[in-house]
Amino acid sequence: MRVAVIGAGAAGLATVKALLDAGCEPVAYERGDRPGGLWATGAYASLHLNTSKGRTEFADFPMPAEWPVYPSADLIAGYLADYADKFGLTASIRFGSTVTRVERDGSWLVTTPGDTERYDAVIVANGHNWDPRLPDPGYPGTFDGVQMHAHDYRTADVFQGRRVLVVGMGNSAMDIAVDASYTARGPVLLSARHGVHIVPKYLFGRPSDATGGALAALPWRIRQRIAETMLRLAVGTPQSYGLPAPAGGLFQSHPTISDTILHRLTHGEVAARPGVDHFDGARVVFTDGTADLVDLIVWATGYRVSIPFLSPRWLGADPERLPLYQRVFHLDDPTLAFVGLMQSTGAAFPVVEAQAKLAAAYLSGSYALPAAQQQERAVERALRAAVERWGENARPHMRVDFDRYVAELPREIEAGRIRLARGVPA
Repeated sequence: MRVAVIGAGAAGLATVKALLDAGCEPVAYERGDRPGGLWATGAYASLHLNTSKGRTEFADFPMPAEWPVYPSADLIAGYLADYADKFGLTASIRFGSTVTRVERDGSWLVTTPGDTERYDAVIVANGHNWDPRLPDPGYPGTFDGVQMHAHDYRTADVFQGRRVLVVGMGNSAMDIAVDASYTARGPVLLSARHGVHIVPKYLFGRPSDATGGALAALPWRIRQRIAETMLRLAVGTPQSYGLPAPAGGLFQSHPTISDTILHRLTHGEVAARPGVDHFDGARVVFTDGTADLVDLIVWATGYRVSIPFLSPRWLGADPERLPLYQRVFHLDDPTLAFVGLMQSTGAAFPVVEAQAKLAAAYLSGSYALPAAQQQERAVERALRAAVERWGENARPHMRVDFDRYVAELPREIEAGRIRLARGVPA
């Protein structure tokens, strides 16, 4: 089974390893010149994991015991490079190769500039944090200053002596606002229409995600009540720091993990603002009618899901709403699989590792999928549960509960082996 893997970031590397372990022949296409994806090429200087190393590491490759609990981006880039070396993955990767088209013609045809090759299967592992999303439509008026997306941020030198506005409430927004507060002119303005829960990296002396993991066996609504009470006792509410109230409960809206943003807010180095209403030259006018002079805006407004090499025949109108069995297998053709096309409530590495093993089990013939109608019903059930929990507008197709999902996929592999033993074709 010859398999094309698109991407050699964390998801692509885990996929190549799983395929090699299963006896397949993977060929990974990576447009960069090294393994690791955005960890190796697109990280800002202050970036660290926002999930603890014990909850982030690959099961097959633990992070060094002497490392800090929340390693830097440089350490993670090195970890992924070491992972590739340890398991002999680089021989299967073609660096400097951008896939421009993937299509089905009996077998799968994968096209790069000047070359097309045939494969038995394709696994898409290109990530979804590389195509910046800007406000659309844009805000009324004209802004005279500089605008940039968080994707382009590297060091706080860019903010030196400037009046800075950061728009967004995610992890990158908080990191960048904190960085800017040490070099910018005046307090950094942090603008958002809706709030989020802000979770410190440590709660009651333990990494906060480990504390959450200890509650994983409970139904999520019970976990939510317990965790919200713990968070309120530990740090209070976002409103007590001048930030807007969260748009949903903890475990429903995605929390932001930060120890430093609350410190900078309480010291006046970062100042909360409501949503942007319009621009007026050098002035940014907010939805409450107030206005501030701003020299530079950072749009920390997330990313679009982009899979430009696949046609709408495979993606439909919106790749964010693509239905996949177990968030891995395309319902029309399971030889087209996806690793990493999800949003996890926890770390990504264990999720993509589990997805890669599931895809490899199927492609190596050791696992049988359920019947097509059963797959469709499972996808519908998962979507209903996700909409109930996260809502229609929060990418419910892509959402997975970290602890439940990572535990479920090994059970799914075993169920597929039982189906296979009973005579269901792989």
